[in-house]
Parts: sequence; structure tokens; C-alpha cells
Amino acid sequence: MTVIGFLSVSPVQEGSLSSEVAKAVAALDDFEVDYETTPMGTIIEAADVHELLSAVGAAHEAVDGDRVSTFLKIDDKRTSTESAAAKVESVADELGREPSSAGE
Repeated sequence: MTVIGFLSVSPVQEGSLSSEVAKAVAALDDFEVDYETTPMGTIIEAADVHELLSAVGAAHEAVDGDRVSTFLKIDDKRTSTESAAAKVESVADELGREPSSAGE
């Protein structure tokens, strides 16, 4: 089984958030998860929901601040082991091209 999560963690503060977001992303390295950071959040793949939630908790705790905002969306398709990359490939197959307009 593969559980896929979309995570966004940030302190509620003025100015750049990159140093605090980097702390959250670095915290994921302590867990057996694969991840990809995008401009809007981080996609995380884990073997089960418990590993995903442990990683997310660590990412949340890694961010400094008086107030930290965390958003998590979980796709726990329990009858499939399809990876996030496979889901994107499926969309690309339907489109007949990569599902991105970057570089065009």
C-alpha cells in the first residue's frame, strides 16, 4: 500500500518563509518516506498512514514560531500501491504529453 499526502507547513509571519519551510522539509529525512517539494507544498509518499503522520508531525514541530499553520491532505487508497509518479504518468498518457506548460 502507498499513502500519498500533500503537506504545507509554515509559520504565520511576515517576510520570507523559506528558512522555516526548509526545516520542515529536512525533518522528513528522518522517516522512510519519499517526497517532492513544490512551490505550494510537499508531496509525501509513505508505506502506511502511521509513517506519513509521524513524518508530518516532525515537519510541523521543526518549524519555529509563535504560530504554525499546517495543511495536510491524505490519499489512502487501500487497494492500490500506485505511486504519485504513476498517477502523474496516467494523466500524461491521457493528455499525450507531460502535464506541464513549463518551458513552453
